Amino acid sequence: MSDVRHVLVLPDRDAAEEVALQLDLRLGLPEEPELVRDALAGEDDAEDAQWLVVLEDPHAAYDTAVLASLAEEHEGWLETD
Repeated sequence: MSDVRHVLVLPDRDAAEEVALQLDLRLGLPEEPELVRDALAGEDDAEDAQWLVVLEDPHAAYDTAVLASLAEEHEGWLETD
């Protein structure tokens, strides 16, 4: 299996922190997901930033339907390639 990285896109930091906490509780993660602020292209206002929860999945074991559902519960989505 190859390493996989899941990126959940959330509307604000509070939502990203809550999703990261829920991921840890539900999946028993070996390490915390990374939170990254992602300013929208062309936007200068800090309020227009999205937050990313980056989850490493070295064994491609996490169910993407569960990840997508959790993101959607917090007005976000799961990025797919």
